[in-house]
Parts: sequence; C-alpha cells; structure tokens
Amino acid sequence: MNPSANSADTGTAVPVMDTIDIIVSDIQAAITFYARLGLDFTVDPTYPDHAGCDLPSGLHLMLDTEKFRGAAQTAGWRRPDGDSRTYLSFQYPSPAAVDAAYAGLTGAGYPGVQEPWDAFWGMRYASVTDPDGNGVDLYCPLPQDVPAGEGSER
Repeated sequence: MNPSANSADTGTAVPVMDTIDIIVSDIQAAITFYARLGLDFTVDPTYPDHAGCDLPSGLHLMLDTEKFRGAAQTAGWRRPDGDSRTYLSFQYPSPAAVDAAYAGLTGAGYPGVQEPWDAFWGMRYASVTDPDGNGVDLYCPLPQDVPAGEGSER
C-alpha cells in the first residue's frame, strides 16, 4: 500500500501501520521474554532504553522503557492501570508446538493466563503475559480431523 495515495472515500492520505511499540519497565527482561518467542531485538546504541525487531511479515516491533516514553516521546505519560487491553498473537505450526511454548514460558516463570485448549473457533489457543503484564497469545489452526472444543479442558 502506498501511504501517499489518496483514499477514494475521504480524499486524504492513507496511513500504513508498520510499527507496534510496547512500553516496558525493564527492557532486558522484555528482550529475554520475547527471545523465547523467537524475536531478536537490537538495542539502539544511542538510546539504550529503545530496542527494535523486524518481523518476517514486514512489521517492526519496538520496545521502549517507561522512562524513555515519558521523557522523550509523550510528556506526562503514565503506566496505565488494569488488565492488558492488547494481545500480541504468535502462530505456531502445530497444537504440540503451542503446548510446548506455553509450558516453556510458564516453566520459566512467566504468568499463564489461559492454559492451552481447543477453542470453538477451530484453533489451539493459550495465553501468557510478558514481564509487564502485556497479553501474549499462542495459537495454531487445529487439524481438520480434530473438532473444535474437544480434546482439552478450558
């Protein structure tokens, strides 16, 4: 998509979402967590409170510390209260891989939100949180021979 192209409906430039920024309290703890999901972050040598990772899909994922966000980007920014409102979702090749990822993450001390289960919408699903409480889903489509909602308790 060309970000400078005009939308036929509005006559305005159409933006391209190409980056997600996760605000974290401890950048090294976040890098360690996301490395367990296969992501390779590079810490910015000029700004050690900022790291980035290019994903295979072309999306860029950033980590910024609360200090960096508040001081450098958004004056008056404060950490929100309450549960995570956004979940990053990671697709795995098989139900066994979802189960293994969940076991590995929870075994390493990261909080499990939902143990693996066969969801009614036809996917093996599990949820954990990163060190800052951000939601992370682990999933894969179920094989056609496994009816959704069977084979695992919720």
